[in-house]
Amino acid sequence: MISDKLNRNEKEVIECVLGFAGKKERVLVSPEELLAALPPKRKYDAEKLDGLLKGLEMDGYFEVVRTERKGEKMYVIHLLSEGLNYERADKQLKRKVWFKVGLAVLGAVVTFVVGMVLKAIFS
Repeated sequence: MISDKLNRNEKEVIECVLGFAGKKERVLVSPEELLAALPPKRKYDAEKLDGLLKGLEMDGYFEVVRTERKGEKMYVIHLLSEGLNYERADKQLKRKVWFKVGLAVLGAVVTFVVGMVLKAIFS
């Protein structure tokens, strides 16, 4: 799966970038806009954001071009195939987890019923 190798901070950043991109493959966004859209409890700063973007870039989620527009630092983010497929892969991962939880619950119920039947037979 794609998203099981990302940590929480990387997941938040890629979800934020996908929110800005919508259905487009490219997005022009400033670091301030990204920082404002990220959850405030993690206390992101410009250096931490830049490091997370570089890490996601090396993992093949997107390409980042750092540029300036009217003296303001900007990111041109081009989503690659892993970045475009992130949401689908994340849904599949969640579906797998819920299936395993359901299977464990079903196994516990069957074990309980078999135990009760055996207890009724031998008592």
